Amino acid sequence: MFSQFFGHYLLNQGLLSREQLTDALEFQQSVHVKFGVIAVDEGFLTPEQVEKVHEMQKQIDKRFGEIAVELGYLTDDQVEAMLSVQKQNHLLLAQALVDRGYMSIEEFSNALNHYKRDFSLSDDKFEAIKRGDIDALVTNILDHKESNTIEKYGNYLTLFAKNMIRFIDDQVYLEVCDHKQNEGNWLVHQDIVGEAPLFTAISAQEDVFLYIASAYAEEELTEVDELAKASVSEFLNLHNGIYLVNMSNEGIELNMNPQEVVESAKVNGEGLLVTVHTSKGKFDLFLSTQPSTVLIEKGEDSQQLV
Repeated sequence: MFSQFFGHYLLNQGLLSREQLTDALEFQQSVHVKFGVIAVDEGFLTPEQVEKVHEMQKQIDKRFGEIAVELGYLTDDQVEAMLSVQKQNHLLLAQALVDRGYMSIEEFSNALNHYKRDFSLSDDKFEAIKRGDIDALVTNILDHKESNTIEKYGNYLTLFAKNMIRFIDDQVYLEVCDHKQNEGNWLVHQDIVGEAPLFTAISAQEDVFLYIASAYAEEELTEVDELAKASVSEFLNLHNGIYLVNMSNEGIELNMNPQEVVESAKVNGEGLLVTVHTSKGKFDLFLSTQPSTVLIEKGEDSQQLV
């Protein structure tokens, strides 16, 4: 998951184009992370030392680690440590970007350091984020909002990210929006009621709505029919059901009202609007701890399914 978050950081910083990011995220699925990238990321070698080892590999038939040890750049223990991190997600992205020629190892390393500085991350939190720790990633994106945003929405959003990865798409990136109104033409919403009430809604354009429906139904759906509506609706219901179990384990008892699917509807009210980016497009997730204040504006051609 870190690949998507850091990739969008590079995009927002103007270090990658959207086409380059999309290509790198796809390409990383088949990438084998090379020792040079790991060595720089771990702080064991400088980019210049990596280049020296690469030049020597053109002359002698030895592995990167062997040459680096012979040159005194690495110890045997450091080589073993590098082997253990060879599959970390952020390194897969780094290798993909280097292999595609979009960034150098040094540029990627500098961008990582800037990312850590820009978000004021401690060493421990930065390492957790690089490992793809979803709790740390969600906390980080909520950390710069109102002081109680994490308390109100952190648990729900963390679980939602995990369930998106489990059931829909493992290429997920969450982004908190400054505006408060959804932009999709299909809306699925459900109220959670009890000690800690919560309004929850998924809003998506038709193509992404069908993508979510197809992924959950495990079959290709090409039109927003009753099965497609029921599939997206059931995904939200499933997720909310798991959330209720988690909250019950913490001593907070909640229930759910029936979910509703509405076409051409907008949500207005105080809450949190999160854009969820997937490999096939984006959709909005709207949450509010004050369900009674949320207004759903239905268009003239609005249709609904409960």
